[in-house]
Amino acid sequence: MTASDIPFRVGVRVPPCDRADRVVETVWRAERLGFDDVWFPDSQLLWRDVFTTLTAAALGTERIGLGTAVTNLATRHPAVVASAARSVAELAPGRFTLGLGVGNSSVGPIGLRQTTSAAMREGLGMLRALLDGREWDFEGSGSGTVRSRLRDPRPEVPLHLAASGPKNLRLAGEVADGVILLSGVSPRTLEGATARVREGAEAAGRNADTIPLTVSAYCAVTDDIEAEARRIKPICASIAQNGGAPFLALAGIDVQVPATIGGVYPDLVHAEDWDAAVDICSAWISDEAAVRFAEEFCLFGTAERITERLRALHTTGVTGVFLQHVGSYDPHRPDRGRRHIRAAGTVPDH
Repeated sequence: MTASDIPFRVGVRVPPCDRADRVVETVWRAERLGFDDVWFPDSQLLWRDVFTTLTAAALGTERIGLGTAVTNLATRHPAVVASAARSVAELAPGRFTLGLGVGNSSVGPIGLRQTTSAAMREGLGMLRALLDGREWDFEGSGSGTVRSRLRDPRPEVPLHLAASGPKNLRLAGEVADGVILLSGVSPRTLEGATARVREGAEAAGRNADTIPLTVSAYCAVTDDIEAEARRIKPICASIAQNGGAPFLALAGIDVQVPATIGGVYPDLVHAEDWDAAVDICSAWISDEAAVRFAEEFCLFGTAERITERLRALHTTGVTGVFLQHVGSYDPHRPDRGRRHIRAAGTVPDH
């Protein structure tokens, strides 16, 4: 089976921004509306604990896929992540995906560095071994190695790696069970990202066409892109700030953003005062640039236009997408986007 033969999955990203039981109400609505998956980010100072939320979601739903998008191996030891993943998978058999990344908003607020590609490779190897029930030699503190294993393992838990840079994209193609692409839906950037995944897969002797590819995309069903696009200026600014200016330039978005921007906490993507962040970023991101960003990298527009773009994504080998709303601390409204997208015939009812 190739990627194009895998049924296209549409999910939503739901930040654990409230008590777990209240977040589960949103997950339950997403399941009833026909979404395929719900993905939860992990950032210990921003949101409630992701595995606590996943446990509640597993107990409160029956069909919908559940995943981390993403947890990390910097603030959480791989052995701890393996145990947590096993525990959720027991409650939601066949429904849980462990998405992993370099740390971002988990490590920044506490002064830690993001996980390197070398450390990620080792961490993924440890996770796979433990979830498979195999022994692992842990480096002890001055007493040599300690060989241990995870009781009651769950070998079926898929490990998906979130990546945007070339090293981690190749690593994902080489060792991960799936890839979460953080480059948005721009055909230009997706082509480059999937090519790096393919390189890694071929180097490892794997068939790249069988590796699930899930794209993360900001989404707004709207007839007024100009009005909605203004709200994603902080996202555009953050990409430019973190080395993504060349990707933006491919879409005709030429912006220069300073390395440090004051007045926003904790960062541009997760600003607590979003309206203030939009105003601040307007110094570098024009309304015109925001519209181009929304049209090229995001899923902004009418239901028919979004439907068209999702179908185009699937023809390129992408097997799924999870939709993000702008905002980190308010409940997501899956009913709005799903209703319009389903009405346009993108995804069949379940």
